[in-house]
Amino acid sequence: MIKNPVPWPNGARCAVTFTWDMDADSILHLAHPNDADTRISTASMLRYGPLIAVERILGVLDELGVKHSFFVPGWCAEQYPEAVKMMIAEGHEVAHHGYLHEYPNEMTRDKERYWTKRGVDALASITGKRPVGYRAPWYKFSKYSLEILIEEGFTWDCSLMGADVPHLIKCDKGDLIELPGNIQLDDWPQFVHNADLDYMMPIQSPQRAKEVYMAEFEAMWEYNGFWVNCFHPFCSGQVARLMMVRDMIREMKAKGDVWFATGEQVAAHTRQVIADGLHTPRVDVLPYYEGRRPEFPADYMPA
Repeated sequence: MIKNPVPWPNGARCAVTFTWDMDADSILHLAHPNDADTRISTASMLRYGPLIAVERILGVLDELGVKHSFFVPGWCAEQYPEAVKMMIAEGHEVAHHGYLHEYPNEMTRDKERYWTKRGVDALASITGKRPVGYRAPWYKFSKYSLEILIEEGFTWDCSLMGADVPHLIKCDKGDLIELPGNIQLDDWPQFVHNADLDYMMPIQSPQRAKEVYMAEFEAMWEYNGFWVNCFHPFCSGQVARLMMVRDMIREMKAKGDVWFATGEQVAAHTRQVIADGLHTPRVDVLPYYEGRRPEFPADYMPA
């Protein structure tokens, strides 16, 4: 079903990259800038991520011997530097996720570039390394995002959902490796229920969520694809849910022929097999189009 799979290292059938978005309470300040300080319960829920869950997650990953990629908004890194330092100390990747989880596609190019650079500087000051991976907050990748990321020295992105395996996204400035995901591997639809964040989903059991996640893994294993999730420490770092994550990783390892790698490692490998002539990737030129579609007049309104 996947016509152009990437050849994975050592003949692995699929690649698996676990990612965590440590948004913490940045999203509360973004949603309610004037009274976030009064929404104490929601703030406590979100602060659970950096203050409790990150250390717990890192302990499980050390036990299992796998490395993950953590996407961290710059403001969150500044507010919770010890959580970020723990990630680095344990050998995990820290990637870029905006500054205050702002929405890139609602900004001018100059504003987006400013906040992207501010996020880069915040992460670099704490980790000692400029980030090379990026996920747009709320997946709101803009028509300027690619060229800004290239200008800032990024090598890969994980915001888009248009393929089953890593591929290239290209503009006049150059190209990046895209590690495509999908919404069914995000934990918000399974677990998040909060009025302050305007997200009220029926909460699923860890077992039900695992069924969704593992169905995607089995398909990628069968057809030599790429599995990448989007979990959040405040959410899937809770005890019962992290037990589920631990079980998933154990089952993936037991399946065999799985390459566990960070986003940076997958992007570097993909770039190398392209350079070696072992893989011809899909190439998406961005943006897909500019402005309104010409067949629809400006005053068009559906009936």
